[in-house]
Amino acid sequence: MKTFEELGVAPEILRAISEMGYESPMPVQEEVIPYLLGNNNEVIALAQTGTGKTAAFGLPILQQIELNQLSPQALILCPTRELCLQIADDLNDYSKYMSSLKTLPVYGGSGIESQIRALKRGVHIIVATPGRLIDLINRKAARLNAVRNVVLDEADEMLNMGFSESIDEILSYVPDTRNMLLFSATMPAGIAKITRKYMHNPHEIIIGKKNEGAKNVKHIYYMVNAKDKYLVLKRLADYSPNIYGIVFCRTRKETQEIADALIRDGYNADSLHGDLSQAQRDSVMQKFRLRNVRLLVATDVAARGLDVEDLTHIINYGVPDDAESYTHRSGRTGRAGKTGISIAIINLREKHKIREIEKSINKKFEEGVIPSGKQICEKQLFSFVDKLEKVSVNEEEIQGIMPSIYRKLNWLDKEDVIKRLISLEFNRLIDYYQEAGDIESPREGSGKPEKRDREKRGYVRLFINLGKNDGIGPQSVIGLLNDNVPGRKIDIGKIDMMKNFSFIEVREADRDCVIQNLDGIKAFGSRVAIELAQEAPPEDRKRKRENSNKDNSWKKDRNSHKDRSKKKSR
Repeated sequence: MKTFEELGVAPEILRAISEMGYESPMPVQEEVIPYLLGNNNEVIALAQTGTGKTAAFGLPILQQIELNQLSPQALILCPTRELCLQIADDLNDYSKYMSSLKTLPVYGGSGIESQIRALKRGVHIIVATPGRLIDLINRKAARLNAVRNVVLDEADEMLNMGFSESIDEILSYVPDTRNMLLFSATMPAGIAKITRKYMHNPHEIIIGKKNEGAKNVKHIYYMVNAKDKYLVLKRLADYSPNIYGIVFCRTRKETQEIADALIRDGYNADSLHGDLSQAQRDSVMQKFRLRNVRLLVATDVAARGLDVEDLTHIINYGVPDDAESYTHRSGRTGRAGKTGISIAIINLREKHKIREIEKSINKKFEEGVIPSGKQICEKQLFSFVDKLEKVSVNEEEIQGIMPSIYRKLNWLDKEDVIKRLISLEFNRLIDYYQEAGDIESPREGSGKPEKRDREKRGYVRLFINLGKNDGIGPQSVIGLLNDNVPGRKIDIGKIDMMKNFSFIEVREADRDCVIQNLDGIKAFGSRVAIELAQEAPPEDRKRKRENSNKDNSWKKDRNSHKDRSKKKSR
């Protein structure tokens, strides 16, 4: 393996990165740096996030800057504010001993006037999000006529976020003679279009295989019933005492609901989604980076560009529809040679997605076994004992109070002290899992239970006019029932969610209470209609149509279901 010096990195940059702990180049750096140090060498580099891409393009760009020319000579475009700031910080660290070099991050959500003033004073490198840069160009504040290197970092993410036209507009202000460097984790069709349009015979460097997942990531899926999804999430978190990860959800609403539920249940969690202001977003990210938040519940859009080190877990609470999104999610763990775990919590109908992802990332998923309460308690207890063994004792600080403590506890022997210490820490956890029981995983062929099987188990099936198009999931339905039926906790069976309506199993004893308390209330922007999932008297159907403010699509789906039920009964 070569050294950075052998790759041709300049002495002042070598000194800075050595102090940062850079010893040997990572594969993408070893491939890219010497090529970019040449003249007019355009590169397409495909590598996972966290493999050292910033240094791969940053070190050569810094080395090629003419410090006596105080105008933008390099432009780095990236999809998000967080990534923009991260790249700028890294470049400042790499150029520590290039005292006159100036790098400016420009992004939305921050005062544009200060960015305009900095551009007027002069900068060598601009790191920008597309929208803010176009604004600065239109104000005649950013001039790109001297740019020699353009980097598109996380180009696939920028295309996913709809920045294609913005990139076209920005590149129209850059000289045709510029060198273009494109870095991406995956290779969608849009990337190929950019390369044909703007690059001249680029050199393609692939670390691993195209669209392949990170090598150090273990992929596991857990097959669960919809009603048990949140309970399984909690078990997985409890089974990993040192967990530090991101939980990905599909919608903003689900993201907030899951985060709120985790916080309510005592977990160090918070949410990150598009409904947060920039100040709220910054606050959440600061807490997450400091590890005051151990579980960040996020949407794909909100999490784009996040660069957080040492994540242990990525949990897919909602499995993405495409393999590329999964690749980006899982690529946030297992970085810089460390290992990570990517978990998918799925139901039977989502198993085909796992197979598609396996083909794309060229890796097999392991089917996980949901940990039992006993296993979780043992894991937590041994983790606590391990920390107890390794705790640092400051003899000088505590020696004055220890005699009083010894006298206070003198009547207890060693075994009693240990038992009380463990009970003090874990009584709540132990009590919860003693009552919780095991969670069963559904199996192929178990499918939809027959009506007689449901009746045998003491359940009935209810129809409700709320579905996926209302932006809700099974957890929302469970919460709706438990929040609106006073005096009892509703035992819920299988939940089948369609686009515009759902079917819910509840115990026969709870049927009338659930219908009486939910029918006609306002929830999720609609008036709820709920009834037995069978033919109802005509006057009831008329009343529910009048009370519900849902559009005709759910009525059509509901009536077609009833027609099918009627034919079947004949």
